[in-house]
Amino acid sequence: MYSGSSKIREWCSSAKIIPVLSIPRLEHAVPLATALAAGGIRVVEITLRSQCAAKAIAQVREQVPELIVAAGTVLDQSDVITAKEHGAHFAFSPGSTLRLMDVAYDVSLPIMPGVATASEAMEWGEYGIDAFKFFPAEQMGGVATLKAFYAPMPKVHFCPTGGVSTANARQYLDLPNVLCVGGSWLVCEQHYANQNWAEVTELAQRAMALLGP
Repeated sequence: MYSGSSKIREWCSSAKIIPVLSIPRLEHAVPLATALAAGGIRVVEITLRSQCAAKAIAQVREQVPELIVAAGTVLDQSDVITAKEHGAHFAFSPGSTLRLMDVAYDVSLPIMPGVATASEAMEWGEYGIDAFKFFPAEQMGGVATLKAFYAPMPKVHFCPTGGVSTANARQYLDLPNVLCVGGSWLVCEQHYANQNWAEVTELAQRAMALLGP
């Protein structure tokens, strides 16, 4: 049986909003994470899509200890090991395979696997997992789909990601089976280019005031 879902549920339900970060340069990692934390963000997802991502996870984990740091876009065994070795608290995967989950279990890395259908959630439920990334959320029916999931699967929880923004995040968060939402709208390329971390803090504060606990 896989473990870690209870801890992930605790982290995600307290976070409500999880910024999805694709950090282009290592020197951006700590200032950006510090700015988000100052705005009330509790959990960040740093995707393994850039060459500096792993080191960014390690630096943020060490230098911004108030944040829970998740590794994102975890696709295979190598990604799981990288996330674990660089100190990620847990991992997000856009999908799921038995091999991926087995490696995460072997190295004791809690993971929230991605699902898009009820069958996937039911299958992983047999292994003790009850918290999933619903991806790509909007393309898979969004709020309406998660509403439909709730009646037959009330104990299954989701973090919808993909097409989530300030325009629809509240609709997701109002659902009883949604722990939090993930999205990239809080940090854009312009923030990295201008290093305008104060604006990131302001955006985070507004988002938490509107959508947070």
